[in-house]
Amino acid sequence: MPSFDEVLKEAGEFGRFQKRVFFLLSQTGITFSSLFASVVFLGRAPDNFWCRIPGAAELSDRCGWTLEEELNFTVLPLRLGNESASGECERLDVTWDASAGCASPLARYGNHSTGSLPLAPCRDGWVYEQPHASIVSEYDLVCGNAWMLDLSQAILNLGFLAGAFILGYAADRYGRILIYLLSCLGVGICGIIVAFSPNFTVFLIFRFLQGMFGKGTWMTCYVIVTEIVGSDQRIVGIVIQIFFTLGIIILPGIAYLIPTWQGIQLAISLPNFLFLLYYWVVPESPRWLLTRKKGEKALKIMRDIAKHNGKFLSPHYSEITISNEEVSNPSFLDLVRTPQMRRNTLILMYAWFTSALIYQGLVMRLGIIGGNLYLDFFISGAVELPAAFLIIVTIDRVGRRLPFAMSNIVASVACLITAFLPEDIPWLKTTVATLGRLSITIAFEVVYLVNSELYPTTLRNFGVSLCSSLCDLGGIIAPFLLFRLAAIWLELPLIIFSILAAVCGLLVLLLPETKGISLPETLEDVEQL
Repeated sequence: MPSFDEVLKEAGEFGRFQKRVFFLLSQTGITFSSLFASVVFLGRAPDNFWCRIPGAAELSDRCGWTLEEELNFTVLPLRLGNESASGECERLDVTWDASAGCASPLARYGNHSTGSLPLAPCRDGWVYEQPHASIVSEYDLVCGNAWMLDLSQAILNLGFLAGAFILGYAADRYGRILIYLLSCLGVGICGIIVAFSPNFTVFLIFRFLQGMFGKGTWMTCYVIVTEIVGSDQRIVGIVIQIFFTLGIIILPGIAYLIPTWQGIQLAISLPNFLFLLYYWVVPESPRWLLTRKKGEKALKIMRDIAKHNGKFLSPHYSEITISNEEVSNPSFLDLVRTPQMRRNTLILMYAWFTSALIYQGLVMRLGIIGGNLYLDFFISGAVELPAAFLIIVTIDRVGRRLPFAMSNIVASVACLITAFLPEDIPWLKTTVATLGRLSITIAFEVVYLVNSELYPTTLRNFGVSLCSSLCDLGGIIAPFLLFRLAAIWLELPLIIFSILAAVCGLLVLLLPETKGISLPETLEDVEQL
């Protein structure tokens, strides 16, 4: 009986069939990255808003005030009396009622100057010039509630973390394509509910679920693509990242054309329903079928692959064997039991955490530094495109370890320099920050490849899932770290990013080089790397 890899070589390791499946499933990267980075546009800070005085809405309706007139009667007197007050998070401690005059509602307070009137915190809501432009104005995520915007992104990443474990386990048990299709359906349905959430609690619940299903789509499409190609085509795992970058590039165009956050949310969610059509064109992973003792189905799919690739599979094949069975119940202890495995696991966990935290932090930072958000976001996404090509060109010539280390070191230096560059040379500040974004993208993409090459076959899936879960933990921490530290000093998060990346760059030098080495099959193979 031939092994699966032998049959795959005969059927074509990366023929027309695999290229078609690769292209179709790679589109998932576009929708997933749009979800991943959507908070930058869903959570845009409102351009102009102010604290509403009790009774102002009724008086404004009676007097027929425009928003500008209401602003003049509420915020201008406050600013005249207290130059440090903005009117966004505090108001004059007065109440307007029907007896207040339309021409001068403060006249009832007699000769009191506005400076002598007491101030009160905002408890009666806010007025926004564009009330539906973002979730910030929709759910009043301003002033004392500003931390809730951080929470919304942390909840999304918590959904990613839950999806990695729950749907990762389900894909191993019930099949890759089934979980992929159910995840696509879940992302679409939850995305619609998020767009029409009546309150912030419902928004958070279904944002979590959308994150969970979103991780399911990305994870399973990645696995299917890598499982239907030959072992010499590992680079496919890097190329698929290009579609993730395409989503980052397309997102600002969508946000620019659609003025409301609900429209943006629907635009990045509804395409997932189109992926349900893959039921008729993307088969189950034959490798997975073999692990579930479904050799006949696997052989039938392999014959279809050979036919589409213009190859011919020997009719004498009646069964396929899979050379390496996975251990039944791998545990974390298996990953730290031996010295080399322990070192590899701890360094890779830190690398995943650091790459995700810095990458997501730099993406979200674009939303708080001013400038043209749409153009800056597009440029920062476009510079990610060379990352995959640089990796493809270098890793088979230079190896994995040096590009992995250098990308972290360059990211560290770039973040540090950006933090201290003066604001009056924006082109230089943007250029250096862009270099940091490109470098951390390279590090993020290399860790995918290195992680799979440093674990034995019996622990590979489990090891990659566990280490990459630190990626989602980094994503949970990133918004709090960025927005809270930026409130102290705008560039403080860059200092933290620089330190984390420098430490990572030094640590990955301790990993073994895997260039030109066969994938390890056992723990003993790993110890000898």
